Amino acid sequence: MRHSSRSRLTTRHIPLFPSDSLFDKLARAVCRAGCLPRKELYENWEVARRVRRRFRSGRIVDMACGHGLLAYSLLLLDNSSPHALAVDRSLPPSAAKLAESLENDWPRLSNRVEFKQTELHEIALQPTDLIVASHACGELTDLVLQQAVAVGARVAVLPCCHDLKTADQGSLGGWMNGVLAVDVTRVFTLQRQGYQVYTQQIPAEITPMNRLLLAEPQQSEADRSSA
Repeated sequence: MRHSSRSRLTTRHIPLFPSDSLFDKLARAVCRAGCLPRKELYENWEVARRVRRRFRSGRIVDMACGHGLLAYSLLLLDNSSPHALAVDRSLPPSAAKLAESLENDWPRLSNRVEFKQTELHEIALQPTDLIVASHACGELTDLVLQQAVAVGARVAVLPCCHDLKTADQGSLGGWMNGVLAVDVTRVFTLQRQGYQVYTQQIPAEITPMNRLLLAEPQQSEADRSSA
């Protein structure tokens, strides 16, 4: 089964996920909803796993959330986050179907994910938030990063759809692939803004746009002394 397939998971795929692992339980709930491409299941799970290894607790803000699977996955992996806000300019009608399937299997998730259809810049963020975006297209990734920095919040993004005509390549385009230059420039920009950055990758078999950028504000000397 190709993990990169864009075909929808349906009830006929349930036998492919037979174990009691958290991932297989999640996959079966997705199959019962019957609305999510296979690629999105694997993509969001791999992002969520890596984010939770680094960042715990805090309100989750899933930007350009689509069906909201990343928000739900993060709540499943770490119950210390009280709730999540899933934001998109245009929410898919089937997002409610997926939410119902997940909340039927995990009642503790009920009423903990709020969906909001609005422009990303309209969201009021807090320093304690955990802001995530899986494949927010092009300049939306930069908007998410800027919003996180503006309040000093932790952030994790999986960039995609780089617009090389408008994106900042940091004068690196002559030395390296333009898409890579954009992501490297994002890292340097965050570091200049006082962030500690962690770079990882999810499996390329899921998506070739697999560079995961995680960042958190660096502690000042005073913060470290009082910790």
